[in-house]
Amino acid sequence: MEKLVIGKDGKGKPETVEIEKIETQMADRKSQNLMNLIRRVHGLVEKPDIEKHRQSQDYIGAILGNTKSINYREVDVEGMYGEWVSVNRAHMKKYIIFHCHGGGYSTGSSLYARTLTSKLAESTSMDVFCFDYRLAPEHPYPAAVEDAMKAWNYLMLLGYGARDVVLTGDSAGGNLALALVLRLKEEGRLLPRGLVLMSPWTDLTSSGKSFQTKADLDPVLNGAYIDRMVEAYAAGQDLEDARISPLFGDFAGFPPVYIQVGENEILLSDSLRLHQAFIDANVSVKIDVWPGMWHVFQMSPMKTAWNAMDKNAEFIYDICR
Repeated sequence: MEKLVIGKDGKGKPETVEIEKIETQMADRKSQNLMNLIRRVHGLVEKPDIEKHRQSQDYIGAILGNTKSINYREVDVEGMYGEWVSVNRAHMKKYIIFHCHGGGYSTGSSLYARTLTSKLAESTSMDVFCFDYRLAPEHPYPAAVEDAMKAWNYLMLLGYGARDVVLTGDSAGGNLALALVLRLKEEGRLLPRGLVLMSPWTDLTSSGKSFQTKADLDPVLNGAYIDRMVEAYAAGQDLEDARISPLFGDFAGFPPVYIQVGENEILLSDSLRLHQAFIDANVSVKIDVWPGMWHVFQMSPMKTAWNAMDKNAEFIYDICR
């Protein structure tokens, strides 16, 4: 182990410290500083008034998603807003990405999701489609799932085959992506080529261990917030129903799946248990737990977010060969 001399002790002998230990401590401090920053930023965005919360998210999305290298094209899907996100260069047309945005089923939009969809388009050189499903509490379960199916049918009517589509989702959008595939499977329809899930919210019963072990670390989510989102979206429902908590679903026959999750988020167990459920169902699955990261860290304007997107692109390229 390489060591660094930092001085002398009382007897005049060199005092040393392991360089690896220094690097670890520096990385821990950097991660903690980043999480403190994210905690402050998230505090500015999250508002008690849900409409103001939604507006704050859209404002962030408009700022961080504003880049000359990306085109945004609005479309109407039977009265539902959708948008295509594309790079301003020659790019792949055969395959597309269908993204389900997060927000606890009560907030979020295609505009806010530009913090992710623009990165997905840049990293993969593929067109990305995102849509504004109806939000709770005005429109609780099953409104979002019905809208996801409407968006899926829209893509099929455009002429894309199920195998031309890679389904992605973050947080509640990961839940929605899984619920959509479970419904497609239930109806005997063809399934997408693969799934990419970023910090997916898979268990609305909040039974994972990380709800306790990561409670003091997560700079974005907390138990009280999750409880409010569950109440808004699924009050009076059976929370173990796989259409609400996909973790409890039957995944046999699912396409390949890639999961990304932050080490310091309370939804860590949602991803770890989902990963095991896919293994138990003999589904091809890979998971990356990102050290020091938080819930949907891929949204943040930093190098680690782009590295994660490059990993997403690698997985997508691999399944699209």
